[in-house]
Formats: sequence, C-alpha cells, structure tokens
Amino acid sequence: MGKDILKGESRDGYVKIDRYNESKIEAVATHYKDILSQLGEDPEREGLLKTPERVAKALQYLTHGYDLKPDEILKSAMFEEDYSQMVVVKDIEVYSMCEHHMLPFFGKAHIAYIPNGHIVGLSKIPRVVDAFARRLQVQERLTNEIRDCIQNTLQPKGVAVVIECRHLCMAMRGVQKQNSVTTTSAFTGSFLSNDKTRAEFLRLITASLD
Repeated sequence: MGKDILKGESRDGYVKIDRYNESKIEAVATHYKDILSQLGEDPEREGLLKTPERVAKALQYLTHGYDLKPDEILKSAMFEEDYSQMVVVKDIEVYSMCEHHMLPFFGKAHIAYIPNGHIVGLSKIPRVVDAFARRLQVQERLTNEIRDCIQNTLQPKGVAVVIECRHLCMAMRGVQKQNSVTTTSAFTGSFLSNDKTRAEFLRLITASLD
C-alpha cells in the first residue's frame, strides 16, 4: 500500500492541504505520460513535464469518494427529534465524472426527507452527495445511491432526490448539445405514494425565497 502524503502550501495566509497516495500518483502519472505520447505530444516539453503528476493528483481527488462511507457520515450527526414535517436541502452543488468517457458532469441536487423520530445535521446531506459524486458515475445511479443511503440510514417516512446536471460528454463530443440538462429523480415512502407530498416537494425546490 502506498503512503498517504499531506502537502501544504501557504499563500497570502491561506494554507492549501492536499492528501494523496504517493504510489498511486506515481503509477497513474506513468500511464498519463504514455497517453500524451500516444496523442502525438511530447511529454518532455516544458509545459507538459508535470502534467502527468497533476492529472494523477486531480483524478485521485475527483474520485476520493471511494474512500468515504456515506452512511457513517449520516450516523455521525443523527439526533432524536419529534419533528415530522418535510426537511428540504436544495441547490446542492454536484460535481462528478461520467464513467463512460471520464468527462465531468455537474449541476445541482435537491433532497428532502420526512423524519420518523430522527433528524440529521444539515451539512451531512451535501457531504453524502459529495461522497457518491466523487466517484466514476452515471447520474441515474448517483440519484438512487443518495436516496437509498438516506432511506436505509435514517429510516424516514420518505426520501426525495432530484438531480439536474449538464454533461460535458454531450456538450463537447457526440451530439454536442451545449445547453441540454439531464434531470433524474428518485423517491421512497410518502413521496412515492402520496401525490400531494411529492407535489409539495417539487414546488419547494422550484420556489424562490424573494
């Protein structure tokens, strides 16, 4: 197993800390050097000398969700509470990578649950989104994984997840439709069985506070 390295860089009082696995970085960087050559580039020219290492570090960060346990994230901030109305967290930023072309897709997630004796710290829901999104994904599976994690861990009366994303694999290649947005949804419990509850959720995530 490679050793995890912490690396800090101070600039104007701001310290950036990167955590990466040294042996994985070295292995992935070697492959990217070969890829650059196969593409017709010179990996030894000045602008590309550090590119394989930079790409390897970027990929490790963009897929660090494999090292996270989303259910444990939720369990770390679960509280007993007598609240049974809908809890909605909307406009959660989503950044992920399509597993088919390894190009980014990004957008927003809107999530709601109806407590059944337990609530969860609000910051944990975006963290769960990140834990699943920072993997090679398809949007459909990402939507279901978030739903199932919240349902199985909190055991609420219902969970609703809607994700809206732009996919660069569509915008930059293939059909090249730059303005298309893909929307996926997944529901459990009351959101699935009760049209009124589902309609309220959809109204809340599209409403403005202005």
